[in-house]
Amino acid sequence: MDMEVGVIKTMGFPAYFLIVADFINWSKSQGIPVGPGRGSGAGSLAAYSMRITDIDPIRHGLIFERFLNIERQGMPDFDIDFCQTRRGEVIEYVKRRYGGEDHVAQIAAYGSMKAKGVIRDVGRALAMPFGEVDRIAKLVPNVLGITLPKALKQEPRLQDLMKRDEQVAKLMTIAMRLEGLPRHISTHAAGVVISPEPMMEYLPVCRDSKGDVITQYDKKYTEKTGLIKFDFLGLKTLTVIENAIKLIAKVIGERLNLAAISMDDVKTFKLLRKGDALGVFQLESSGMRALLMDMQPEVFSDLVALVALYRPGPLESGMVSDFVNTKHGRMVAKYPLPQLKPILEETYGVIVYQEQVMKIANVLANYSLGDADILRRAMGKKVKEIMDNEKEKFMAGALANNIPQDKAEYIFDLMAKFAGYGFNKSHSAAYALISYQTAYLKAHYPAQFMAALLSCDVNNTDKVVLYINECKHHGIEVLPPDINESDKDFNVIEGRIRFGLAAIKNVGDAALDSIIEEREKEGPYTSLEDFCSRIDSRRVNKRVIESLIKTGGFDSLGARRSQMFAVLDQALEQAQAAQRDKLSGQFSLFEMLPEDENNKNQAIPLPDIPEWSQKKMLAAEKEMVGYYISGHPLDNYQQDLADLVDANLMEVAASKHERQVRVGGLVRTWKEHKSKKKERMAFVTLEDLTGSIEVIVFPRTFAECSELLDSEEALIIQGRLQTDEERGEAKIIADSVDSLLGAREKFTEKTIVRLRAETISRPVMQRVKQVLQKFYGSCPVSLIIHFEQRGEVDIDVPGDMTIRPCREFRQEVVDLMADCQVLFQPKAVEIKQPRKWSKK
Repeated sequence: MDMEVGVIKTMGFPAYFLIVADFINWSKSQGIPVGPGRGSGAGSLAAYSMRITDIDPIRHGLIFERFLNIERQGMPDFDIDFCQTRRGEVIEYVKRRYGGEDHVAQIAAYGSMKAKGVIRDVGRALAMPFGEVDRIAKLVPNVLGITLPKALKQEPRLQDLMKRDEQVAKLMTIAMRLEGLPRHISTHAAGVVISPEPMMEYLPVCRDSKGDVITQYDKKYTEKTGLIKFDFLGLKTLTVIENAIKLIAKVIGERLNLAAISMDDVKTFKLLRKGDALGVFQLESSGMRALLMDMQPEVFSDLVALVALYRPGPLESGMVSDFVNTKHGRMVAKYPLPQLKPILEETYGVIVYQEQVMKIANVLANYSLGDADILRRAMGKKVKEIMDNEKEKFMAGALANNIPQDKAEYIFDLMAKFAGYGFNKSHSAAYALISYQTAYLKAHYPAQFMAALLSCDVNNTDKVVLYINECKHHGIEVLPPDINESDKDFNVIEGRIRFGLAAIKNVGDAALDSIIEEREKEGPYTSLEDFCSRIDSRRVNKRVIESLIKTGGFDSLGARRSQMFAVLDQALEQAQAAQRDKLSGQFSLFEMLPEDENNKNQAIPLPDIPEWSQKKMLAAEKEMVGYYISGHPLDNYQQDLADLVDANLMEVAASKHERQVRVGGLVRTWKEHKSKKKERMAFVTLEDLTGSIEVIVFPRTFAECSELLDSEEALIIQGRLQTDEERGEAKIIADSVDSLLGAREKFTEKTIVRLRAETISRPVMQRVKQVLQKFYGSCPVSLIIHFEQRGEVDIDVPGDMTIRPCREFRQEVVDLMADCQVLFQPKAVEIKQPRKWSKK
């Protein structure tokens, strides 16, 4: 212990490096995944921990310079990522290793009085009725960063209350004075600080709600003490990788060593070049997947550059286009000076990394690496006075190296332009490695990888829906929960993913442990009665079993969900009676019989009742897990929606371009609201098979469609897609909301019936005419006869022979001639003057 504390006392950067290297090495020895982290030190240590240092020093020799730099003005920033489920183990190790609670503490965080909360706190202090205070607090708009002064400007009703009621005016006046002040202390999500002497000699400490020592200073003031500070962060992707490796081990019989995989794996790069990167770390956004297909990465360094380039600055500046075009030979890489080629060759003449800026200054103007780091930071902050001084210094150094003045000035300006966009290469390389590893897992072990993803995002409904659709796209079946096959998390059985029991509401850890322990000890459950008689009723109650039935957990036992629900009380009572007899030392007559006869006599007859309707079954599944498992209410309407919409909701939500759209789906939730003019409007969450999006229905549209919002049927919404880049949100401002049937008639331009020539005869055409007449409506019809190898011929249809486009019409025509096609051609989306939704 004395040695470790002694290392801390030396402080200096090498000692700092040794400390972090120590807990990284310990974590790896315990099988705790370590990730790239952030900050000047983090990237260096990530490179160290991931062994990304065996590379060309002229290109990569600056991995540690920003960290081990004697000319630094302050301590380096260290944010290290760990598997989120095992992060606590690392913190406990650091405490043990470096002096215990006297020398290691987590950092405090202070919660402040926010707009709604401060109203409730002050109202409580003034002894005002809770209902009245709550009503006032709810008038504050639900907007990120809202303050009471802003709320008063946006919500007239708050102003009216203050004018009419002195008590409310007093409440609001006090609340505005207190808003923003610290309200309570908690533990910072990541910060840990280490001291050479007892912590109390540097700053005040206290204990949190769990009894752990934390600083009384927050992060900002703790840093000013000069103590060694780290941020230990939990990275979900590391947990995904760990869970996937455990699932893979069940298949290959050993733990997959990702450190030993080939870094030029053909299958992995093929997957990336196709843009098949959903779930892949850092690469799963729609924009990044498009860039993957554009760039066509071939080697690991392409991924390193990709991670560094996909940010607003490089994208807007044209750097990304230059990089891609030069890589594919559509442009020629330009090097203003021969000395720049070794530095910029791997990025096709484009300055991508901060380290490249530093190296250019070092090579052309004789900057020390410490001075080059100062230049890099000055360029990033663009402080004119500092930049002027640095330019003078750079020009003098370049002149000493016989660099022409005009070239030196051009290069300095070029560096200044790109330095603001430049990315820490060691950080980018470490992130790219995790990107590559997750892509490798998806390419080689897709079922295990997707199961691990689903387990980690089980509480994120949109993500689960997205990943289940991805599984379908890859031909991976996702099975509902099963009492005999499911584990806590999603698992893989014979290439199929089985739902995890932990995803089900009301099924807690104690119940899960009891169910799985009993199954592993005594074998599979054979019936509902068998299950009830074997589980510990103190840990697995009726509510748990109902939840399991609703999600299909007992389906494999052969009974219908409706039947099991009907006999559940009887099964539980029978099990409890047997348990009471056992505890009292009594034995029933049946227990003296052989085991097979005993089980037979204890079986509860199942009532002859029909299974729940699909609608009820799906509703129960969604109630229990937040999404549909065995199907989707829209399954039967996929063709109908495809006929009308111009994109699915996942595509629309990912779009960055504002435009008119027509989308379809079910109303997941909706909330009525009053506009500033006190008119009724609504905020709607619409979902389809791929995702969800918020729709704003303003008063005029709401008046036309309010009754449809309570419908459980599919709706078609046309409106303007609007994006908020600042928050990364997309919303639709609805112009119209229609039922599927109403939308079919409203938005179908014409109906096209394509018939195969060899199936046509006079009787057939007569029956076609009868179907057209049966479904008379306002939509024009076009008949096309298709001749094999001879093309197509349009048949004149009388102008008054129009139809009502609907699925029944399509079905009757298809039933008449199986080889025909019926297409409902949608009208173009009408472009209207945009109405902006308020960010307030």
